[in-house]
Amino acid sequence: MFAGPDPEALAGLDAIVCPPYTRLADCVAAGLTTYAQNVHWEPEGAFTGEISAPMLVELGVTGSLVGHSERRQLFGETDEGVARRAEAALSAGLGVIACVGETLEQREADETEDVLRRQVTALPQDGRLVIAYEPVWAIGTGMTATPELAQDAHAFIKSLLDVPVLYGGSVKPDNAAGLFAQPDVDGALVGGASLDVDSFRAICQAADSPS
Repeated sequence: MFAGPDPEALAGLDAIVCPPYTRLADCVAAGLTTYAQNVHWEPEGAFTGEISAPMLVELGVTGSLVGHSERRQLFGETDEGVARRAEAALSAGLGVIACVGETLEQREADETEDVLRRQVTALPQDGRLVIAYEPVWAIGTGMTATPELAQDAHAFIKSLLDVPVLYGGSVKPDNAAGLFAQPDVDGALVGGASLDVDSFRAICQAADSPS
């Protein structure tokens, strides 16, 4: 599953775009499988600045990200809040990509499994739930987990919850194939690299024929 704009490169792949709220309707109208970048846990009420699951359904959006590392780090979202957002979206019939991952400090303190266990076990069990493992230290930094580190984290997450697990964290054309070759890496949550058509196409091709 990918965030990116090139339909021709997506044949045979399960591809999703996650644009800002202002472009959701455009992506839906273009025939793209469209997820929001976040969703609130209440169906209605006085929550200025939030968007509810019923609003997304009305737009034709089919799912949402929840718990992205930037939401956790910059906006103070908690495991409980992420779980509530996921539950609300799933109850409304939306798919959910729930993001989990440790900071550099937590990894260096050997707390990765404790952090992942806490974040993953807070999530609801549902057939429409997908988890994205995005180590915070590898997002927008140019650092990427080695394929072996990604595999270890993905295998651990799947031991807690039997769902597809995507890797997110500076995924680029030159590292995508190695990541996709790992048995428990089911796809990617692509950030900056999805904004360049050629870069995104190369990642899609790596996913379509992993080594």
